[in-house]
Amino acid sequence: MSSSNNSLANKAQAWSARFAEPVDELVQRYTASIDFDQRFAMVDIAGSLAHAEMLATQKIISAQDLADIQRGMAQIKSEIESGQFNWQLALEDVHLNIEARLTALVGDAGKRLHTGRSRNDQVATDLRLWLRDSVDDIAITLKSLRLALLDLAEKHAATIMPGHTHLQVAQPITFGHHLMAYYEMFSRDAGRLTDLRARFNRLPLGAAALAGTTYPIDREQVAKILGFDGICNNSLDAVSDRDFAIEFCAFSSILMMHVSRLSEELILWLSPRFGFIDLPDRFCTGSSIMPQKKNPDVPELARGKTGRVYGDLISLLTLMKGQPLAYNKDNQEDKEPLFDAVDTVQDTLRIFADMIPHIEVKAEVMKKAAEDGFATATDLADYLVKKGLAFRDAHEAVAHAVKACVGRNCMLTDLSLPELRFACGLDNRPELMSDDVFALLTVDGSVQSRQHAGGTAPAQVLAAIKRGRADL
Repeated sequence: MSSSNNSLANKAQAWSARFAEPVDELVQRYTASIDFDQRFAMVDIAGSLAHAEMLATQKIISAQDLADIQRGMAQIKSEIESGQFNWQLALEDVHLNIEARLTALVGDAGKRLHTGRSRNDQVATDLRLWLRDSVDDIAITLKSLRLALLDLAEKHAATIMPGHTHLQVAQPITFGHHLMAYYEMFSRDAGRLTDLRARFNRLPLGAAALAGTTYPIDREQVAKILGFDGICNNSLDAVSDRDFAIEFCAFSSILMMHVSRLSEELILWLSPRFGFIDLPDRFCTGSSIMPQKKNPDVPELARGKTGRVYGDLISLLTLMKGQPLAYNKDNQEDKEPLFDAVDTVQDTLRIFADMIPHIEVKAEVMKKAAEDGFATATDLADYLVKKGLAFRDAHEAVAHAVKACVGRNCMLTDLSLPELRFACGLDNRPELMSDDVFALLTVDGSVQSRQHAGGTAPAQVLAAIKRGRADL
């Protein structure tokens, strides 16, 4: 580093007079955060302007100082937006870069801006302001994804597919019902996002380094200007709390787990072994060697990125677990995992909100798969129970019938009424089974019979979609 840069750094450091030698060049690179905390520039300016306005209101700085600060910050904002701002590693972070430029522009007023605050409460405020904006953007994108699921589910409220447990055919459901399960997951995610926003929308500024300040500040005024719901009530906690970042990463991890489950199913359904759906070419790639391939890269990568977000959560939990009160330099490491989680979640939600409406559903293939796996066996057992047979006996009778069909390589609906009675071991009790049984053994009849709230009957799926639209 040049001597001029070292000189610039030492002049800018509020703590430089305490030290007899400049910071080592490697240490400067190691401890600097400017490469990534530039993201805070606009919220840092907003926080500083609110702080300056309060200082002027409280007569801690003059009206002229406030006007100079406002003028200087307007120019700095313009320089940053136009890409002309000269970010300097020697100035360590976004806060000192902006403060140094402000002082260069307006003189002593820039030096007075830091009265009554510390970088500790300043960065805590910036982090909350930045995350709040990110949360609001994510909430909008998450709503778009939920709407896309509702729209596709409405189109396929009566499209029959096999429901699975253990990845084995279980019972017939509708594709709309299946999609609405993911709508419910993402709706819970939306609720978590709303909850965490309400918890962290509190102002740390005014806590100063850790103990508060001797100046007669008005924290409530700053909170109101910046749109916070209130202030952090304890100065120690205000500067050292990173629960909100951890909570966001926990929210992100759960959301990405839901995305990953959906991705896994899209990957399976696109496989020729299922053949339930097709995805637009723009969400897939080919193979460098196999010309026939169409690979579901977007769902696969989303599935992989889920682990990345889990890592962000673990990084923050590990970062905080051994820290004594109050602020520690460790907390500089809170930003990159948080930034990564925000970026990954936002990009993933955007691409899925775009992809979901364009899924091509192969309804006949889905229905054929539902018909091939004894998916209505439970319906037969329920039928026998309604005729008076105990459930365990009905379960056993149907199991014998399925076993007989497997041996004959046929389906339950391929049997005649006498053959079905015999296969169930009920040929001596004809009153338990009549011709009406065959209507229930069709996948359509099975689906239609689930006529209760939360069931897979098309009418119930449409009712759930209506409730979803009302919620949104």
